[in-house]
Amino acid sequence: MRIFNKFRKTKGFISGWERMIRFRYMITEQAKQRVRTLAFWEKYGTKATEEAFKVKERTLFNWQKTLEEGGGKLDSLNPRSKAPKVKRRRLWDDRILAELKRLRWLHPNLGKEKLYPLLLSYCNTLNLKCPKTKTIGRLIIDLGGLRMFPSKVSHFGKIKKINRIKVTRKPKDFKALYPGHCVAFDSIEKHIHGTRRYIITFEDIFTRFSFAWSTTSHASLAAKEFFELCLKIFPFPFVFVLTDNGSEFKKHFDAEIRKLHLTHYHTYPRTPKMNAHLERFNRTIQDEFIDFHMSELLTTEIFNRKLMDYLIFYNTERVHFAFRNKQSPVQFMLSLTANQLPQDCKSGWPHTMPYLISLLLL
Repeated sequence: MRIFNKFRKTKGFISGWERMIRFRYMITEQAKQRVRTLAFWEKYGTKATEEAFKVKERTLFNWQKTLEEGGGKLDSLNPRSKAPKVKRRRLWDDRILAELKRLRWLHPNLGKEKLYPLLLSYCNTLNLKCPKTKTIGRLIIDLGGLRMFPSKVSHFGKIKKINRIKVTRKPKDFKALYPGHCVAFDSIEKHIHGTRRYIITFEDIFTRFSFAWSTTSHASLAAKEFFELCLKIFPFPFVFVLTDNGSEFKKHFDAEIRKLHLTHYHTYPRTPKMNAHLERFNRTIQDEFIDFHMSELLTTEIFNRKLMDYLIFYNTERVHFAFRNKQSPVQFMLSLTANQLPQDCKSGWPHTMPYLISLLLL
């Protein structure tokens, strides 16, 4: 692709353009002030310049010499770096630097605060002065960063760096404002006679409406099927979906969320308090139901049938502490006014208790 210029074949245009760019972006205000000072000096002399601009005659000669050596270009008067040409270096015992390298190799990316006590114990054994935390950070930079990245071998036999997959995190100041604004998913793992069973749980953060389902698989396909089931059961559309970083909430589960154009929030690693409401439901359902039906968990069909009876009780009759022990989640949902409901409700969903109970029984 060729770019045409209407100023082509205009004599002096390119040099004028370069000077304009240099004057606008490359010449500092301090350099402009020095040029004005030199012009004033040439016109009115040294005494008047010293009184007006508070500069010495030797400084004026230096500026004039610098301008001449720069070919008369104003950017030659830009202030230069005042950093010393020969900088002081941190002089520490080679044994300390070697130990610091060893620790970072043994424990990749360990921070300076965590390295300090390890390095302190090493220095005490050799009667050496141990650098402080900030100095350790500077020494790591001086040694080239000592940064290590996890790697893998590709199918071509080349070693490649493993890039961390970035996910959307739940904002710390986020608060659910209406039903379906934010729904949470989690899973519970149980071991029975050498076999594993999983209970996937769901809760709407605003209404505390909860649901659960037991499976024999921990794959993302099972979580996707449970997600589709929750879409049918919960009477309001979802906006934000909150999960932890488990593998069951990847691939098929995440693809289904993207297909519906929903936002998938992830909690930070080892931070269950970011999904505190659902974690509390997990504790409740274990204390009140799962622990008393562990033997039936081997046959998921029987367990799920009884689990549905408990969930109907939990959502329609059992009062919740979030509502001052006066309402159940469904009672709270039915008490909401039109202003407290989302604009896009599922069409055809009547706000009646019998309909919701029949829906849960399906």
